[in-house]
Amino acid sequence: MLVIRLLCIVIFASLSVYTAPVLMAEPNLFPAFFGAISGGGWQGQFNLDFLLMLTLSGLYIGWRHRGSSGGLALAVVAFLGGAMFLSVYLFVQSFRCNGDVRKLLVG
Repeated sequence: MLVIRLLCIVIFASLSVYTAPVLMAEPNLFPAFFGAISGGGWQGQFNLDFLLMLTLSGLYIGWRHRGSSGGLALAVVAFLGGAMFLSVYLFVQSFRCNGDVRKLLVG
């Protein structure tokens, strides 16, 4: 569990450092993101793959919380927040489940 927690910290920290200047330079990601998808090519394929991974992440969070209103709210945040959100979520949940991986994954 220590490795998972450390990985979550590294993911959150590295994404925070990378995202801050990018967000300052280009605050609206949607035209570039969906433009690449509609344009085809590898960048579009990567963006579509990422979009589908965000969808799975949101569905997983919603399912893990059994469709409760809080779980659905977290699902939306997971979809929009990506790995930055998921790293914090898994870090917190790893303590809430006392390091039990089954509880961490299944809820």
